[in-house]
Amino acid sequence: MEEHINEKRPRSSGRSSSGRRTSRAKNDASRAPRNAKAGAAAAESSAAATEKAAPRRQNGKRGTQNRRASSSAGENAAQPSRAPRTRAPRRRQPAAPNAFDASVPAIPMHICPLGGLGEVGKNITLYECQGDMILVDCGLVFPDSEMFGVDLVIPDFTYVMENKDRIKGLFITHGHEDHIGALPYLLKKFNVPIYTAKLTIGLIKNKLEEHGLASSAIFHEIRPRQKVKLGCFTVEPIHVNHSIPDALAFAIECPAGIVIHTGDFKIDYTPLSGDAVTDLPTIAEYGRRGVLALLADSTNAERHGFTATEQTVAEGVRSLFARAKNKRIIVATFASNIYRIQQIIDLAIESGRKVAVNGRSMVSNTEMARELGYLHAPDNVLIDIESVNKYPPEKIVLITTGSQGEPLSALSRMAQASHRNVKVGPNDFIIISARPIPGNEKTVTKVVNGLLALGAEVIYENMYDTHVSGHACQEEQKLMLTLAHPQYFLPVHGEFKQLKRHAETAEHLGYIPKQNIYIAENGQNLCLSRDSLTLESTVPAGAVMVDGYGVGDVGNVVLRDRHHLSEDGIIIVTAAVDGKTGQVLSGPDLVSRGFVYVRESEELMDNARVQVEMALDRSLADNVHDWASVKARVREALSSYIYRKTKRSPMILPILLEV
Repeated sequence: MEEHINEKRPRSSGRSSSGRRTSRAKNDASRAPRNAKAGAAAAESSAAATEKAAPRRQNGKRGTQNRRASSSAGENAAQPSRAPRTRAPRRRQPAAPNAFDASVPAIPMHICPLGGLGEVGKNITLYECQGDMILVDCGLVFPDSEMFGVDLVIPDFTYVMENKDRIKGLFITHGHEDHIGALPYLLKKFNVPIYTAKLTIGLIKNKLEEHGLASSAIFHEIRPRQKVKLGCFTVEPIHVNHSIPDALAFAIECPAGIVIHTGDFKIDYTPLSGDAVTDLPTIAEYGRRGVLALLADSTNAERHGFTATEQTVAEGVRSLFARAKNKRIIVATFASNIYRIQQIIDLAIESGRKVAVNGRSMVSNTEMARELGYLHAPDNVLIDIESVNKYPPEKIVLITTGSQGEPLSALSRMAQASHRNVKVGPNDFIIISARPIPGNEKTVTKVVNGLLALGAEVIYENMYDTHVSGHACQEEQKLMLTLAHPQYFLPVHGEFKQLKRHAETAEHLGYIPKQNIYIAENGQNLCLSRDSLTLESTVPAGAVMVDGYGVGDVGNVVLRDRHHLSEDGIIIVTAAVDGKTGQVLSGPDLVSRGFVYVRESEELMDNARVQVEMALDRSLADNVHDWASVKARVREALSSYIYRKTKRSPMILPILLEV
């Protein structure tokens, strides 16, 4: 066959091949004794192969070629001096990386979300394959209105600590609190190496400085397309657009397959200067190779269309600057929103205004971003907050924290007229360049009302284009799903309604089977392979509350007591009793806090005291010397009486002093 193909190859025009044939004949003749057997064997092998192949396509072109090849092979056998040259076998094209061999058992991997599902915040995910583990993100969530006195809520690190010897590193997608906020509390227990981008490292260091951990933390700066190998994992950072520079997605490759973890993303085709469009070609390339699973941001899954570009904000804020005229401009935004801060500084320069920043996190992040080259502001434009009153209102722009109505933020103190340097009044034009995070609506409204009451003009929420989301809407989510084309899809980063809507979007695209779309829960240990997705077990993945310096010492019982106290107050009952006879030696005395004002409810409190005396007398008559039982009787008698008279149920705390 090989000789046949060579004979039929077209010759170059204008050149004779007789000389080459004569030379080849002489060389072949000299090799004839050695090649005779080889030629005969080749002919027999070729003829046998032709006999097998010919019946399959006898009437086609291939069959005709095979018959010619057989004839040619026979001629070669009769003339051993013309034995065919042995050619190197054709090089096979390498198989696609994701071209699985069905005969090889599928290698499993485990994905264990420890936070970020069914909630907005507290993002942390653990990946495991062949004994190696990596973490992605380590965020917090702010407490809701029912968490009285709680400062922060962080993930439960129990499962992380149980497997810390197997965890190779922690990858951070970007520098927002819901992705880095819990790092200080993890690093106090486990100094895991951190892999993330340059700006994110700066933001994390600022946070760790407050906890005295910046010098001991282990950082590895990574860039998009720069692969990192840890154990059996190879992780490639992929640039994505978000409301903060240096946002990354991760392509996580391991023996089980490829998982794409998007982090927070959107697709902005006209990003601000210095940024690039989300790296869709790289995601598409992984999609062509074959993606085992996609974990994608679901925050805006309920919103149709595309997320607006950051350029929209620039134009909207520019029009507001012109509208402010001779008023002082105060802009509240997130301290980590470097893009927005840069926009405001640029507009201040255009309008000939000085810029002051206020709020501890705003000041530290601004300084850090300038040092790293992410924020550009001339020295003669920036002034200290103490100097704002030295300039006329029309020459000042103040950038401050407090866009979410945080009680101790700079903007909240301005609304309460308690800020040391800034007194808000009719000459102030205030722009809140952020949307309230779900749960913060009431606190933001309270701040807005306070500012309006002081005479300021306030631009908030959707009054003008002062804010755009950093998260993908439905059309961008569809594009991500289409390019990645995963075998399995797990929506992440959102409340259940958002995860559900994202799952429906994926299902409607039509190429991901419904059984391959799974809405997971925090703590579920999912086992994935090319053959199946199964739930193996659950691991600890609750919420740990931080109150002051206490981490985890406030649980559901404490919160229930705080909730009880907030609703009905407390009554404390004290009495001194004889330890031998049980006789009451002094008291009982009642102290009320948060229940009634005692001076205006003396009759109620006197009758309540009588109820306690009666309960103690009954216990003495029944010869009850178990003080726990005596306290229970006092609590029951007083609670019943109070409820009959007031329809309230205050917390009742009996204290019996045994003498």
